[in-house]
Amino acid sequence: MMIFLALLIGVIAGLRAMTAPAAITWAASLGWLDVSQTPLAFIGYKWTPLILTVLALGELITDKLPGTPSRKVPVQFGTRLASGALSGAAIGASAGLLAFGLVAGIVGAIIGTYGGAAVRARLATSFGRDLPAALIEDAVAVVGALLIVAAVS
Repeated sequence: MMIFLALLIGVIAGLRAMTAPAAITWAASLGWLDVSQTPLAFIGYKWTPLILTVLALGELITDKLPGTPSRKVPVQFGTRLASGALSGAAIGASAGLLAFGLVAGIVGAIIGTYGGAAVRARLATSFGRDLPAALIEDAVAVVGALLIVAAVS
């Protein structure tokens, strides 16, 4: 089950790169996800959730700007892979499966990046503009991340 949740948090990272680690850091700092005795203990530190929450909120805003590059360009894609890897590894580490969680998070990030882009493009076409599609994607990412961390606890 934890590997499946690691895959799902990777999908969230593919949708919104900073939402997944922000949710994971809150789960760790609240004691829902025990990574204290792992190499990822830093995600439960006092300031980590606050910093990643600010980054996640910034991403939710900048995603709507016309100059924001595609999530599929190398820097954006790499960020999503790293975010999915970190988030998936944290879920896996809580069950003693860090490496499996890391791989599942990367696979999920690939799925979320390409699948999210395709779904958003279709939604934008059906709405005739991108903003409603982007807001729906935001809601899916935030609610999905919350449901995943609730399932982990």
